[in-house]
Amino acid sequence: MRLSVVMSVYNGARQLAATMDSILGQTERDFEVVAVDDGSTDETPAILAGYAARDSRVRVISQPNSGLTRALIRGCAEARGEVIARHDCGDRSAPRRFAEQLALLEQQGHVLVSCATRFVDEDGDLLYDVTADGATVRHSLLTDGVRHIGALPHHGSAMFRRDAYLAAGGYRPQFRVAQDLDLWIRMAKLGTIGVDDELLYEATFAPRSISGSSRAAQLELTELAVALRDGGDPDTLLLAAEQVAPAPVTPHGEAAALYFIGRCLLRQRNPKGRQYLRAAVQKNPWHWKAWVSLLSSRVR
Repeated sequence: MRLSVVMSVYNGARQLAATMDSILGQTERDFEVVAVDDGSTDETPAILAGYAARDSRVRVISQPNSGLTRALIRGCAEARGEVIARHDCGDRSAPRRFAEQLALLEQQGHVLVSCATRFVDEDGDLLYDVTADGATVRHSLLTDGVRHIGALPHHGSAMFRRDAYLAAGGYRPQFRVAQDLDLWIRMAKLGTIGVDDELLYEATFAPRSISGSSRAAQLELTELAVALRDGGDPDTLLLAAEQVAPAPVTPHGEAAALYFIGRCLLRQRNPKGRQYLRAAVQKNPWHWKAWVSLLSSRVR
């Protein structure tokens, strides 16, 4: 088998069908989907079972809730393809994504590739687009400090050689968030990175997502990943990483994510941004930046 698509799902029923349809509608047909149901309590198991019954390429692995990193470790261990593509529930891939990224991976000899990514809110409205230069990302991963280190446009947009994944040591369970950057640092030592500049992946930014609520833990784990890269003691640093727990989503944390989404929408001249700003101040009445943005947008 040429390709394995690895996806973890936890209570993703609301957007799971759109994600699965985008995966199964690829122009590249030689792949399997390894969907790890990470202890979902909503309709996720039934939806995945329905897709598996209709399409033999879909394999569902069910496990008690263990978190994204351990689910990805399980999924990658079960993957049978020579290449692994990541995908997140709630996101969508353009029909040519797998074909384009496989060509980039194989023709250029990269160990890791990605693509330009469009970030949208939960209704599909544009927030911003991100792309990168592969050589620049690799250099940054190997040399830059925490505040300036580069990354792929999105974790879910990644595709990598299975043998390189294994040689790098795979995802590390201690990195419950920032697991992608920790892996990319180690894979960057093994070969080159490519990024397709075409928008082939669409990622949903939700206020309660990891990226929206666990910034402090991500920064702390990034510091540890960089310290490991730079020759720090693995036993000490991995033990420290094990102790970093993502904080539960709080009203203040959700307000910060709502504010960010609102500002992005206003930059796109989308008046719906005001709804997010109002939601932000409802969650945290002391969020002065949200108040200022809300009042200034009313003036304009």
